Amino acid sequence: MYQVGDKIVYPMYGAGVIKDIEEKEILGETKSYYIFHMDHSNMQVMIPTGTTSNLGIRQVVDSETLEQVLDIIFDGEPDMSVNRHQRYHLNVKKMKSGDIFESAQVIRDLIHLKSQQKISTQDKSMLDNALQILTSELILVKGISEEEASEILNKKIS
Repeated sequence: MYQVGDKIVYPMYGAGVIKDIEEKEILGETKSYYIFHMDHSNMQVMIPTGTTSNLGIRQVVDSETLEQVLDIIFDGEPDMSVNRHQRYHLNVKKMKSGDIFESAQVIRDLIHLKSQQKISTQDKSMLDNALQILTSELILVKGISEEEASEILNKKIS
């Protein structure tokens, strides 16, 4: 169970902070919800407290783990053995898992693909989303602004 103030990552949305835990009655059923706020998108989400593990929600990583993730993205070898449709479905599965290392593989593979050829709209959208999620976590881990986080990633990507 997470506490108010915990920094977490909600796969496919990004990193943020639990601002509150509230009980709400929805459709006649009272449940406890995390009130999760993401500064990077100025979005607030209610997450049922009992569903966090099913959704792949996890705490943000530490600085050392984040550096390992950046190494995977910028020094790892991409897996280019699958076709476009297989790649998309594998990438969605990896992103939904919430595993930061799998998300890093998605970013790495799509950046590599983009450097080799024009990528599809789906792949571009997936890459943009994955980079935004990583940026949001980088902001919370390093305590930096969105501009600084984007600059770090852009330097590594270029």
